[in-house]
Amino acid sequence: MKENELIFGTRAVIEAVQADKEIDKILVRRDIKSELSKELFAVLKGRDISVQRVPPERLDRITRKNHQGVIAFISSVTYQKLEDIIPFLYEQGKNPFIVLLDGVTDVRNFGAIARTCECAGVDAIVIPSRGSVTVNADAVKTSAGALHILPVCKEKSINEAIRFLQASGVTVFAATEKATDLYTGISYDGPVAIVVGAEDTGVSNENLRIADHMIKIPQFGTIGSLNVSVASSILIYEVVRQRMNTNNI
Repeated sequence: MKENELIFGTRAVIEAVQADKEIDKILVRRDIKSELSKELFAVLKGRDISVQRVPPERLDRITRKNHQGVIAFISSVTYQKLEDIIPFLYEQGKNPFIVLLDGVTDVRNFGAIARTCECAGVDAIVIPSRGSVTVNADAVKTSAGALHILPVCKEKSINEAIRFLQASGVTVFAATEKATDLYTGISYDGPVAIVVGAEDTGVSNENLRIADHMIKIPQFGTIGSLNVSVASSILIYEVVRQRMNTNNI
């Protein structure tokens, strides 16, 4: 972790939050009880910023400088909002193509997915504000710079993002081995969103329940699942293939 990706010290973090800096998460010493820390929590109230209470040794491993029990991680990009992107795409006469990551935490997978999305003309990638990968230097590097081009939306939850997309006329497809339909047997006409999950947990049940369709990639080996970046590439390029065949791109 590079020092320029961090803000440390309680007052400095308070000022960064008040200045609306793009903060991915804040680590706070588990037993912190200072007056300044109370001010920090007051400033954070109502803001959608992930705060984790951690043991002091974790903070010390991140930086040797005087962090005062508080470290903020700065995003490498400016996050955007689906509520802004979707209307804009419709105004441009486009069929939105969105990819949502449910529970993906590995930055290298994230970067690889973002690279595929940018190459395939995906309009935006969506991550939740908590319990997810964030855009850091490693993710940007793995993406070959795609994360500086591709819009990244950081939403309160994937569930809310799905509901918003559906209300906006976007059909949501969730990738899961629980599906009965193969991904190649589905038509991806019109506005499309694909939800993929982490290898260990997959797309959450609550998100599977509200998705419009569940799709799967056939597997014939003994390993339980494909790498999420590989699976995402397969699904994304099926949408591209169909759109090329119907001259929609």
